[in-house]
Formats: sequence, structure tokens, C-alpha cells
Amino acid sequence: MCRWTVALCALLGALAVEAAPPEAQGWRAEVVTRGLEHPWAIAWLPDGTALISERPGRLRRLATDGRLDPTPIEGVPEVLAEGQGGLLDVAPHPDFARNRLVYLSYAEGTARANRTALARARLVDGALRDLERLYANPGRKRDTQHFGSRILWLDDDSLLLSIGDGGNPPIRFADGLIREQAQRLDSHFGKILRLRADGSPHPDNPWYAAGGARAAIHSLGHRNIQGLARDPASGRVWANEHGARGGDELNRITPGANYGWPEVTTSHEYWGPAISNVHQRADVTAPLLEWTPSKAPSGLAYYSGRYFPAWRGDLFSGALKFGEVRRIDLENGVVMGEERLTIGTRVRDVREGPDGHLYVLTDAPDGALLRIVPD
Repeated sequence: MCRWTVALCALLGALAVEAAPPEAQGWRAEVVTRGLEHPWAIAWLPDGTALISERPGRLRRLATDGRLDPTPIEGVPEVLAEGQGGLLDVAPHPDFARNRLVYLSYAEGTARANRTALARARLVDGALRDLERLYANPGRKRDTQHFGSRILWLDDDSLLLSIGDGGNPPIRFADGLIREQAQRLDSHFGKILRLRADGSPHPDNPWYAAGGARAAIHSLGHRNIQGLARDPASGRVWANEHGARGGDELNRITPGANYGWPEVTTSHEYWGPAISNVHQRADVTAPLLEWTPSKAPSGLAYYSGRYFPAWRGDLFSGALKFGEVRRIDLENGVVMGEERLTIGTRVRDVREGPDGHLYVLTDAPDGALLRIVPD
């Protein structure tokens, strides 16, 4: 019989610690480069070089031999580099070889009035030219939490952009807690947007012509998505998103779906009680996988490389909190199990490179780019 109060016993049961998955075998991490200040994302260009964003507001060029250019790329937009804000994702246009366009997501504004924004520019002679801000969240929020900001290109050269719910209590917006905006169709907070390459809403969006709804919304009910990945063969899209205390989720993203936040969730407030007593609902898409305790999911990659044949078709999800990468074993879109690749420090991004290796960015004042290779 529990010797504590009934409420505390209930809380301990709700936050029961899940067993850690087994360690993956047959791999090791090698350092490609160091000297990155809180890197957030990496993306490769057709010539084999890569662009790496640093949250303080710098974009760096990585040569094919792993040398990091000491001089940042000029022309980056002004960013709010406070809290979770800064320069965030980087994503070259699918036809970069022809148009030289690079897309950047970032936080803009001040600590008391800020939002997620998307810009593009042409990378010419080592600098960004003709910078255009294509999108900015119509709602400005207080505090510097939950910007989302992951970019994912689709086959038709449209893109998905994740927008965070705006932050934790007591942050408010309009007539309630800001996180409640995730369920409102007249708000971009807590959504995935689908935009055309010029930043305009895609006409195939579920609420494109619906009165009272934002035309750019692709899906709703998200807290803070920092990982988006796509299977190029099937077109399936996955997202991993932060819960609060427990209740991190892996979801398969479909247009028009509601993923529940904050009305349907197993997550708890940081100070203890359940955020919602509703864990399932008929109109809410259930997650494929939940993580309790929270692993703080970051970058997400779909693996199709040649170096680890047994890993093909699986997802790899970064974990800020536990300093690891989770291998999520997928069979026909169904999660069969997990393994962990222990990195030993905060993992911010996970990507498959053009050479077929997995790459990992570590989130630190002296962050590194690591390559996962067979042991």
C-alpha cells in the first residue's frame, strides 16, 4: 500500500518510467567537424558541400572534405537569438542547382513579441542575395518558447513548415493559454503548414477555402514539432514532437488530421498534474509511438542508405534530453521496436547525407557534426 497521498501515488503511476530500449550494435560515431555554436540543422547542396545553421544567427559552409569555412555566409536575416529562438532550419530548394534558392526558418521580433518566420535567398558567390521573407506567423507571442520551424519539401516543390504552440503556462494569447491555439483553425500556432515555394498557402490544403480558417493549415493539434521526415518512395510523412513532462510523440502526418494537443495527451505539466484526462478521442489521430519520460525529440531522418542494410526504411529520431538517437524499426508504417545509439551529448539534428551515411549534429557551445559508420 502506498504511504504517500493518493494524488501523489496517482501521479507516480501516470509517469511510470518506461524501460530504455537496447543499444544498437555494429556502429560508431566519428567526428567530421567541431567548432559549431549550437547548430540547429544541416542540409547538403548538389556539389556535396553542406550548409549548417547556428542558432545565434550564422549560416556556415562545410566543404566536402569536412573543413568548416571560418567565415559565415553573409546575408542571413536578422534573428531573435533568445531562449529557443534564433536561426533554425535550412533547406535548399529541390531545384537548387538551377535556381540557387535556400530557405531558412527563424525566430524574429523581441522577447515580448516574436514569431516564426520563413525566408529565402539565392546563394551566389558565398553570400545570400535577394533575401525575401515569405511567411511570418500572423500571431506574435510573448516569451521565447516553441517555435517549431522544421521544413520538409514534398514532391511537387511545396513545403511543410511546423509552427509551435507558443509556449507553456502561464503564457497567454487572446482569451486563454497560448497552447490552446493549437486547436483553433483561425490560428497558426500548433500547426503544420503547407506552403507553395513562394510562401503562399497551397490550394490543396484542407481548409484552403473554408471561412474562418487559415488557408495554410495542413494539420493541427501539435505542441512543438522539431523533426519532420518523408519516405521518398511511399510519400509518407512523419513528425516527432515534444510533449511537456512525458508524452512525446511520433506521428504519421496526414492532411486535415487533428493530433490532439492539448486536449488529448498523456503529457503532464512540469509541476505535476495531467494536462488532460482524455488520452483518446474519435476525431484525434493516435500517435504511433509515445515516449515517457520525455526524450525531448529533435531532428528526424528516414534512412535509405547502403551502409546499414538492416536499417533501411527505419526512422532515426534525435533526443536532446538523453543524448542519443533512437532507431525506430518500421514495417509497412507500423512501429515494431526501438534501439538507441548513445551519443553522450544533446542531439539537435539527424539527417541522411548524400553519401548514404547518417549524420548527427550535437547541440552545444562547441557543437560537432558526427558521422555514423559501421563499426
